[in-house]
Amino acid sequence: MTRYLKELLLFLYLLLSYSAYLERFDAMGLSLALVLYAGMFTLLALTLWLCAYIRPTLVRHLFAVVMFCSAVFFDVYTRVTAGYLTYGSFVSLVYSAGFIQESLDQYQPVILASLARGLLLLLGLGLKPRRRLSVPGWVPVTAPLFGALLLSAVLFIRAGEGARGLPIMYTPLAYLNLFTYESLHNTVGPREPVRLARVDQPGGHDIVLVIDESVSGNYLDINTAFGAHSNLKEARPGLAIFNFGYAAAIANCSADTNVTLRYGGTRSDYMRINSTQPSIWQYAKKAGLRTVYIDAQRTGGNLQNLMTNLERKDIDQFVQFDSTAVRDRDMAAAQKLIEVLNDGVPTLVVINKVGAHFPVHDKYPDDFMAYRPALPRGQFLEVSDTGLRDGFNGQPDDWLRYRNAYKNTLLWNVGEFFNRVFAQADLRNTTLIYTSDHGQDLHERGNPGLDTHCGSDPVEEEGLVPLVVIQGSGVHTIDWQAALAGNKDRSSHYNIFPTLLQLMGYDLAAIEPVYGKPLTEPTVDDFTFNYRFNARLGAKPAWKHIDLNTIVTPGQAPSVVAGGNP
Repeated sequence: MTRYLKELLLFLYLLLSYSAYLERFDAMGLSLALVLYAGMFTLLALTLWLCAYIRPTLVRHLFAVVMFCSAVFFDVYTRVTAGYLTYGSFVSLVYSAGFIQESLDQYQPVILASLARGLLLLLGLGLKPRRRLSVPGWVPVTAPLFGALLLSAVLFIRAGEGARGLPIMYTPLAYLNLFTYESLHNTVGPREPVRLARVDQPGGHDIVLVIDESVSGNYLDINTAFGAHSNLKEARPGLAIFNFGYAAAIANCSADTNVTLRYGGTRSDYMRINSTQPSIWQYAKKAGLRTVYIDAQRTGGNLQNLMTNLERKDIDQFVQFDSTAVRDRDMAAAQKLIEVLNDGVPTLVVINKVGAHFPVHDKYPDDFMAYRPALPRGQFLEVSDTGLRDGFNGQPDDWLRYRNAYKNTLLWNVGEFFNRVFAQADLRNTTLIYTSDHGQDLHERGNPGLDTHCGSDPVEEEGLVPLVVIQGSGVHTIDWQAALAGNKDRSSHYNIFPTLLQLMGYDLAAIEPVYGKPLTEPTVDDFTFNYRFNARLGAKPAWKHIDLNTIVTPGQAPSVVAGGNP
């Protein structure tokens, strides 16, 4: 038995992923594709088996550790997200490497489980072979390299797709090869300076862009009868509130939307523009505005949403709330916004709110539990925008509690946020644009699953966001009422960046050829969102059209659902 221990360990490890193999088999059926898949699987399994028979101990152990780390990485991702690690997701994780310590702290149980599972692979490869293969010594050494390169070539040809159902230890290694290739062949060019002409002098007013997190346009009272109270529906003295209704998000993932809102990428040219054109901060400083970024999601100076240290240099005040509880960070952001608006210095403010990203169990105080029954409390007090799914299995009752907790969160992080801003901030010389990075799939359609956004087969609600413009009585730059008539329920995130430039006094005739139409013009928007934003290696972006006739809206008022505290 011990003579074949290595083979047994490797076989058991591969067998643990049997569900992925069956899923791939069912997807392809009896076809030529199935034959090709079987051949690829056999080749990779063979190269893995040969790797276990590398004679030099140090070399064999090196390969064992690399394969082990790669497999554990893949397994942890799958367990945490309940989804498959695509190449686009891998690239996003590379860009988010600054949060690795936070992930290690939060996902210790999952990581430990994956490490335990990966021990089968580590021992199967690392234990000393008890038999010698009748092949040249270089064959086992080159076999795993050949396997990784072969999969890399297949993925390169297929624009990053094609690894599903194959031995998982090879997939992150192949993705890393593709990412390295792309990095070495990145020819988009350097960041350019501001070249657009301005037609107006500095206006002496504040411009604010509030980007909420995971707030779906169909869950606020400004757009639907039973939506959560937002404080954006009522008239306010000295303010005009223009609800542009439903809008299409740039994408159904946060980083994709946020980076495009900061750089102005368009549907047809977002990769080049986001990589080479000036940021919103550069345009603001050129227009004579102070720049303030309020990040309620991260702490410790960590950057997110593809922000770089170079971009940060153009931000005069970079604000985070290291010592503030997650539940209270949007209120801290409101207080900081109030301070900035009350100091009399013309400023561009961009806010990234905590909003309603999962987990939503603990993102609101007990006093705001108007919708019941809700998710159990106390498990995710200090988790900002991710979380384990313990106790949440995606069943209808789970989603009912989730939606109630979600609406309670909106009452706090949207309704109370604006309640405080309207009560304390001097908004007379301010234009504020409010939206969210993306919408949510809250499974109102009865569809299965655990995801709320970032899906590769999204529902329309994942790209449905609110869009509101608030203008103080002292600002007379734009006739928003005239713009509202033609653009309500017809615009998108892509209209926000050119609108901000117009508010800063840049020439509209120069803005439109580069960045498209602002909200002041008939937007003629496609009303689609991009769910393959990281279209790489020749792949094309994938767009989902939003049909407002099919949007599902919540159908209950507070406390209508029976039940008390969970």
